Amino acid sequence: MHAVFAGLHGLQRRTGAAVVIANGENAADGYGLTPELVDRIFGFGVHVITSGNHVWQHPVLHRTLDREQRLLRPENYLADAPGHGWCVVSAAGAEVAVLNLQGRHALPSPRCPFQTADSAVAALRTKASVIVVDLHAESFEEKEALALHLDGRVSAVIGTHTHVTTADERILPGGTAYITDVGMTGPSGGVIGFDAHDSVRRSLSQMPLKLAVAGGAGTLNAVHVEVDAGSGRALSIERVQVAYG
Repeated sequence: MHAVFAGLHGLQRRTGAAVVIANGENAADGYGLTPELVDRIFGFGVHVITSGNHVWQHPVLHRTLDREQRLLRPENYLADAPGHGWCVVSAAGAEVAVLNLQGRHALPSPRCPFQTADSAVAALRTKASVIVVDLHAESFEEKEALALHLDGRVSAVIGTHTHVTTADERILPGGTAYITDVGMTGPSGGVIGFDAHDSVRRSLSQMPLKLAVAGGAGTLNAVHVEVDAGSGRALSIERVQVAYG
């Protein structure tokens, strides 16, 4: 949370970003979200919070998922799961839709993300000129395949989940901005944000030890995507890294 507070306002000023989307599923000490943290993240200037497989860690969040339209869980969970998987916000004279999906490789995703994306994007194209997809997935292959499947129908497909920034940001042939994984915001001296000693001990022992968030300096990872609001086509995508101490 300190990283978001320390780095976000300066990043917004530098990029002039009209809409800020943050995946918050690890905000509660690495596992899930709480209603209080949702309020804090929105208070930092975030417009939409997406999530992933850890969103269910704190049952107290379920009512907030139902009530807060700008807080998303993956759309391809079953319809009776708390919350919803997309929203539309207004910014800079345009309607911007955000769709949250979860991959199937090594993650519990009841419905196919490809089929779910097809139906959701068809509906969203009647509501918004700009559509941004947060694809929370383990498999790089699955992320790239879904991005190419949606190329030309959405403005951006941004991968999350692995905590490690990839260097493959690009504009796909149909005009969709893409990166396999945007990385993470948090301590940079540990193992994907967790205490290095705990992570090594868990790997050596093969015991399901709970990991604690690492301390020390960190990094805010993000991407800045510029989109033509009329056509919905992406014009550029830039990797961003902001260090904090």
